[in-house]
Amino acid sequence: MASVPSLASSVNQRVADALASALPEAGAADPMLRRSDRADFQANGILALAKKAKANPRELAATVVQSLPTGDVIREIEVSGPGFLNITLTDRAITGTLAARAADDRLGVSLAANPGTTVIDYAQPNVAKEMHVGHLRSAVIGAAMVEILEFTGEKVVRRHHIGDWGTQFGMLIQYLLEHPHELDHRSGDEVSGEEAMSNLNRLYKASRALFDSDEEFKTRARARVVDLQAGEPETLALWQRFVDESKIYFYSVFDKLDMDIQDADVVGESGYNDMLVETCKLLEESGVAVRSNGALCVFFDDVKGPDGNPTPLIVQKSDGGFGYAATDLSAIRDRVGRLDATTLIYVVDARQSLHFKMVFETARRAGWLSDGVEAVQLAFGTVLGKDGKPFKTREGETVRLVDLLDEAVERATAVVREKAEKVGLTEAEITENGRYVGIGAVKYADLSTSAARDYKFDLDQMVSLNGDTSVYLQYAYARIKSILRRAGERVPAAHPELELAPAERALGLHLDHFGELVHEAAAEHAPHKVAAYLYQLSSLFTTFYDQCPVVKPEPELVVGENRLFLCDLTARTLSKGMSLLGIRTPEKL
Repeated sequence: MASVPSLASSVNQRVADALASALPEAGAADPMLRRSDRADFQANGILALAKKAKANPRELAATVVQSLPTGDVIREIEVSGPGFLNITLTDRAITGTLAARAADDRLGVSLAANPGTTVIDYAQPNVAKEMHVGHLRSAVIGAAMVEILEFTGEKVVRRHHIGDWGTQFGMLIQYLLEHPHELDHRSGDEVSGEEAMSNLNRLYKASRALFDSDEEFKTRARARVVDLQAGEPETLALWQRFVDESKIYFYSVFDKLDMDIQDADVVGESGYNDMLVETCKLLEESGVAVRSNGALCVFFDDVKGPDGNPTPLIVQKSDGGFGYAATDLSAIRDRVGRLDATTLIYVVDARQSLHFKMVFETARRAGWLSDGVEAVQLAFGTVLGKDGKPFKTREGETVRLVDLLDEAVERATAVVREKAEKVGLTEAEITENGRYVGIGAVKYADLSTSAARDYKFDLDQMVSLNGDTSVYLQYAYARIKSILRRAGERVPAAHPELELAPAERALGLHLDHFGELVHEAAAEHAPHKVAAYLYQLSSLFTTFYDQCPVVKPEPELVVGENRLFLCDLTARTLSKGMSLLGIRTPEKL
C-alpha cells in the first residue's frame, strides 16, 4: 500500500514555505488554497498575512512568486486582483500523480495518522414491532459511516441498540402464558421474516386490546414485568422467543437493504440491565444526580420547561423503574470502559437531540466521558412524502419499510429492463441489477442529503437516469466498463509526457481529490460529501467522454491509451466511493 500525497497538499506546502520565506517574522501561514475556475488552484492567504504584517499584498505576492519553483509540479503562477495567486500545474504532475494512485489498491488514499476506536450506534429497530420508513435513515447513514471510517483506518465497533426491554413485554408474555395455543411452534429456519413479523403483530394487537380493556389482565401484565426484570426463568424464556422471532424479521429487512448485520453487534437495552443499579448508585453518590419527588434526576441550568422550571433527565423513576437515560448512560460506561472507545457516534432522529445532550453532559460530569472521548449525535431529519409532509400511507399509517423497498426494486427493475436487450442482460441479471439499482436509489437519495435535513421520498426521481441519482452514477460506471471491454480489457498505461485537454485536466484533478474528500467526510461524519463528490465525478467524466475521443483517438494511439487510463481510474474511484455508501456498481446496465 502506497499513500500518494495529493497535488493540492504538495502545492499548499510549497506556497506555505514561500510565504514563510517572504515574511519569516509572521510564522506559519495558511495559503488558503482552493480549486479555481481561472486556474487549477487559487491561494488567497496573502491578503490576511499582508494585513497582519502591514505589508502591500501585491508586493508580497510578487515576492512569494519569485521564491516558488516552477517546472516540476507548478507550471505557472499569476498574481491577480489585490494579491491572489492563480496557480496552474504541469500536465506531467497531474498524470504522474494519477499513475501513482492507479498503482495502489487503495487508490493512494492514506490511513489516518492517529486512528482511534469508534463505537457507532445505528439501525435500532424495536422487538415485536415492524420497521418503518423512520428506521431507514439510521440504518443507511450508520452503515455508510462505518464503511467510511474503516476505510480511513479507524477501528469501528458496530452497535445495534434494539428496543428489547420494557413494559410491553410484560403484556406480551402474560398474554402468551394465558393463550399458549397462539404460539407458533415452528423453528427459526422454517419461518420467513414476513411470517415472523405477522405472527408478532397479531400477538401484539391481541395483547394490547386485552391490556386496554381488562384491568385484571393489566395488573397481571405489570407483575410480569417485575418477573422479567428479576430474571424468572419461564418469563425470560418467552421473552427470548420474542427477541429471536424479531431478529428473523430484522435480518430479512437488513438483507433487502443489502446490509450486513452480525448477531454479536446486536446489543439491545437488555444488554445493560446488570449495570443499571450501579450506574444510579455512582451518579447519586457523586452528587451528579439527586432525588426529586422520589425519582433520581440530573438537572441543567439551560434546560427548562414551558413553565420556566428546570426539566431534569430522569435516570430512575419514583417507582424504581429505569428510564432510557439509565440504559444510555450504562452503555456509555461499557463502550468507553470496556471497548476503549475514543469516539461515540449515535445515529438517531434529531427529535432526540435534547435527550442526548443531557445524557452526554451527565456522562461528562460523572467522569465517564473524559476529555479524550468525543460523543456525537449524528442527528437526522424526517423522511417526507412528495407533499412535503411526514411520509405516510394514504390511510395515514406509517409506511412499512419492506413495502417501500419492494416498490423501489420493482420500479428499478422496470428501468433496467428497458435497456436490457441493448446490453445483453439475462433475466437473472435483470433481477439482480434491479435490486442493486432499487436499493442503491433509496440509499443514495438519503445519503446525498445532509443528514440533519429532511428529504422528500420520491421514487420517480430516485430511479431516474437523469440528475443527481445513484442510477446516473451506476450507469456512468457501467458505461466505462463497456468502453474498457471494447478496448480489450487490458490495463491501460498512463503517459505523463502528453499534453492534457481541459476536460482531461478537470477530471484528473477531481480524481486526485478523492482521498482528501474521504478523510473530510470521516472527520465531519458527513457521508453526503462522498455522494456529492461522486456525482461531480460522473458529470466531469460525461464532459470528458463527449470532448475527448477514447476508443478511436486521432491521430495518436498513445492518446487513446492515456484516455483509457483515465476511464479505468474513474471507474475504480466510482466503485470504491459507491461501496463506501453501501451501493453496488453492476458491470453491465
